[in-house]
Amino acid sequence: MIKFGRAFFAKIIAVAVAFSAVSVQAAEKLYVYNWTEYVPSSLLEKFTKETGIEVIYSTFESNEEMYSKLKLSDGGGYDIVFPSSYYVGKMAKEGMLAELDKSKLKNLANVSPSLLGKPFDPENKFSLPYVYGLTGIGVNSAEIDPKGLTSWGDLWKEEFKGKVLLMNDAREVFHIALLLDGKSPNTENAEEIKTAYERLVKLLPNVLVFNSDSPEIPYLQGEVSLGMQWTGSAHRAKMENPNLQFIFPKEGAIVWMDNYAIPKNAKNKEAAHRFIDFLLRPESAKEVIETMGFSMPNEGVKALLSAETANDPLIFPPVEEIEKGILQGDVGNAIETYEKYWNLLRTNR
Repeated sequence: MIKFGRAFFAKIIAVAVAFSAVSVQAAEKLYVYNWTEYVPSSLLEKFTKETGIEVIYSTFESNEEMYSKLKLSDGGGYDIVFPSSYYVGKMAKEGMLAELDKSKLKNLANVSPSLLGKPFDPENKFSLPYVYGLTGIGVNSAEIDPKGLTSWGDLWKEEFKGKVLLMNDAREVFHIALLLDGKSPNTENAEEIKTAYERLVKLLPNVLVFNSDSPEIPYLQGEVSLGMQWTGSAHRAKMENPNLQFIFPKEGAIVWMDNYAIPKNAKNKEAAHRFIDFLLRPESAKEVIETMGFSMPNEGVKALLSAETANDPLIFPPVEEIEKGILQGDVGNAIETYEKYWNLLRTNR
């Protein structure tokens, strides 16, 4: 009979414990709910390699879709979400978000101070900015002379019948109509929203598609010639087709900001904080900018970029255009009015 000493059994136990720890780590998952094409897959792979945490990545096309799904699941199905500014305020008021533990965010100092402390989350208790940008006018200069486009109102011209793209987003679409009516894009007045709807009905003959998933694609495929466009999407489109240009409308572009937030009932808040901290690194911001073309509010990233990228107005929009634009805010219960007329608008098609 072979006898084994205490040292042997101690080693066996140590190996078992280590194997168990590795198995637990490998089994750990982070459920991310984000906009399409918002985090490069290469970054997700790096995060998993570094932490052992598997990222389960799901996407949504609108804030409304994201909000509804979180409501149905009571926020327990995801560990981190990326709502736009005005939805952060709404979700925080409704108790849907957990407060961030900033002691877990070693890279917090990299966040640009100019994009902190906004009205929707004055102390950034529930959110931090991930990406930001402007929505303006995209145009294919091979088909339409950009010099004739200066205003949101130009989208209504009869000559553009069946050529226009609008975002698949109620607030962004109503934003431009309210601006043209001389009203606040954050109005809660039902009559003003109705009047904006009536203006938008007149635009419908020109609208070929609503797209907030990958809005550069219809331009690249030649389906549309002009319409709404994000700076980030415009940057990606221009890389493939130099004829696709971006115009800052004279009334002001739409300023938007999408944010890190953790649902109140998230099951893995620790991993969510690790993921946020990982993306706050300048090196991660560089990868997002160079892959996705979105603006990152990161103080350390410009030093890592080429001079051409660092000075690209689609990556870092001019300060005067940001100041002229209006950041969308929470409209409280008026969101139901927007949704009512948005559904009517889509039905009228």
